[in-house]
Amino acid sequence: MGNLRTFLINWAMARREGWKIVLRIEDLDGPRVKPGSIEQCIDLLSWVGIDWDEGPLIQSEDLGPYERAMTALARAGVVYPCELTRSEIEAAASAPQEGSGELRYPPELRPELMPREFDDGGTNWRFVASDALVRFTDRFAGEQERNVAQSVGDFVVWTKRGQPSYQLAVTVDDAAQGVTHIVRGDDLLDSAARQLLLYRALELPGPIEWVHLPLVIGEDGKRLAKRHGDTRTATYRERGVDPERLVGLIAYWSGASDERTPMAPSEFVERFELSRMSADPVVFTQEDDAWLLDESRRS
Repeated sequence: MGNLRTFLINWAMARREGWKIVLRIEDLDGPRVKPGSIEQCIDLLSWVGIDWDEGPLIQSEDLGPYERAMTALARAGVVYPCELTRSEIEAAASAPQEGSGELRYPPELRPELMPREFDDGGTNWRFVASDALVRFTDRFAGEQERNVAQSVGDFVVWTKRGQPSYQLAVTVDDAAQGVTHIVRGDDLLDSAARQLLLYRALELPGPIEWVHLPLVIGEDGKRLAKRHGDTRTATYRERGVDPERLVGLIAYWSGASDERTPMAPSEFVERFELSRMSADPVVFTQEDDAWLLDESRRS
């Protein structure tokens, strides 16, 4: 439901503001991509009433652009191979970031920087994070500044699985696909700073605008997950919930409706205003779940 909320808002903003929507399937995290999940994603979006203008574009179908980007970064001397394990890094690093579990890679572990030839070699490659503030303006979250060197240090851009990391892949894709506006969850605010460093290193045009939205969380204050029950869109569909009920709940969460009431996607487009959204996380309550299921229980 959290992912659906973000995509629905993205779609509504695009349709209101005259943007084109690129549907990109980010399937490079192999162990987490289950067979049939791509087809299910596309089918669910269509079922809800969401469409797009380009795609689907599937990352795993062509690794060439990422390999070329790595070659450029390696020859510029701003990436290097790293075979250290997590435990080895942890032994030398400060404590992980609170709530993220992500270790800061200390600069003293960095090898001598020099131009290199990119050779996958089955190892991780890290990008050199300069010790300086990265500043950007977010349309919803406001003025932002991050010091990547201090928060996570040199970060992975190529993995030992022989694939780009999320940070490199989305940067290369956004530039290649002409993405100018990025609407996503605010758990990725830190990632925006890393991606801006990559845009600059690769001399790519960056996005015109970032919009980072508050997450959907459970009643315990933690990010929505399996511990909160099965809140997947597919499960509600299987249980007979009408898609307009899902849209209606998201409208209620997003300030587009004062009460939970079914709503067509086209009406959501007309009623949604970013300025009416609360900056606080959205809490998916038991009442929300009961309201979604109420109509299906009657039928």
